Amino acid sequence: MYRRALLAAVLLFASSAAHAHTGVGATHGFAHGFLHPISGIDHVLVMVAVGLIAAHLGSRALWAVPLSFAAMMIVGGAAGMAGMVLPFVEIGIGLSVVILGAAVAFGLHLPTVAAMAMVGLFAIFHGHAHGAEIPESTSGFEYALGFVTATATLHACGIGLGLLLGRLGEAQGSRVSQVAGGAMALAGVAILAGFI
Repeated sequence: MYRRALLAAVLLFASSAAHAHTGVGATHGFAHGFLHPISGIDHVLVMVAVGLIAAHLGSRALWAVPLSFAAMMIVGGAAGMAGMVLPFVEIGIGLSVVILGAAVAFGLHLPTVAAMAMVGLFAIFHGHAHGAEIPESTSGFEYALGFVTATATLHACGIGLGLLLGRLGEAQGSRVSQVAGGAMALAGVAILAGFI
């Protein structure tokens, strides 16, 4: 189990910094939209963290927390496409990695509504970063559809990982979650400091 966790951490940190920020990378078609979120470590970490948080909370949070992220990401994306200015987008994205990583590390047991609000707030920044570069065309719609699909896939991976950790038992699953969440939070600090 520890080897798998280490391998997953190595693969996550081997990703490049996000190419989702305005003016970077191709922005047409479903394939580009799908690949965009998984090409940057900040987006991968946050979306997997959302799934881990949802799995930790269980019950209706399993669908409500990821759905809240996806819905607010679409809102942020629409605002970006419309040319609305959102200050501190990059800082918001970096802070999302730190805070959601810390939530995983400490096993925060928030009410589902509070978790939905927290991930929804950060989703606006992630969505805006992508929406600001989506072209207003059919290709842009396909790009957005690919982006949302990749987001849902990463959330599902986080939920699956969280449920698997839950089956390991309280002590082992909790230790792995602490290490993974701590690594996420540290990566967020590195992103904010400009090291990643």
